[in-house]
Amino acid sequence: MSRRYDCADAGDRATGLREAASAIRRGELVVLPTDTVYGLGADAFNPEAVAGLLAAKGRGRNMPSPVLVGSPTTLHGLVTDFSEQAWELVDAFWPGGLTLVAKHQPSLRWDLGETRGTVAVRMPLHPVAIELLNATGPLAVSSANKSGQPAPADCADAEQQLGDSVAIYLDGGTAEHGLASSIVDVTGKVPVLLRAGAVSIEQLREVVPDLEAGS
Repeated sequence: MSRRYDCADAGDRATGLREAASAIRRGELVVLPTDTVYGLGADAFNPEAVAGLLAAKGRGRNMPSPVLVGSPTTLHGLVTDFSEQAWELVDAFWPGGLTLVAKHQPSLRWDLGETRGTVAVRMPLHPVAIELLNATGPLAVSSANKSGQPAPADCADAEQQLGDSVAIYLDGGTAEHGLASSIVDVTGKVPVLLRAGAVSIEQLREVVPDLEAGS
């Protein structure tokens, strides 16, 4: 039986965050608000939990889960060969609606799906998400919807789609943007925009002028 907590209420928020962190440690799934859309989260270092996340969405391993972090400094332990341009993008748009695809540290013991040695990572601009991430460490987080359905901008929509496959729902109101993050690949010499979203290509090119648009 899943539980839902109203994060606009201070007491409910504190209880919800505590229960959500406990659920993550048990390998269960949590729905959390972000600045873009609602996310479905699991312990990034628990392969069974990540498999449960993909199963709840009806999504295959060929579409691996991104990772959310609570601080840019967390990147030092997660990624390698991170370019100066990549750090400039972090400085300009984190926390916020930009996901970066980078090479992950080969020593990491995780299984996010068929990542081919990369990880899609983002720091969200939402206080509830940040507080949870600081309590749990990096989370595998994908949009809180069934595969093929629209990404939810509010908790009720996420709950309607995912139901009891999720242990804890953290209701943070309507997502500010309701638009998925932009995704930039920083694994090569020149950053490549893989998906346009919350951060426009014009904004990105103000920081990295040679950014390429993916096909």
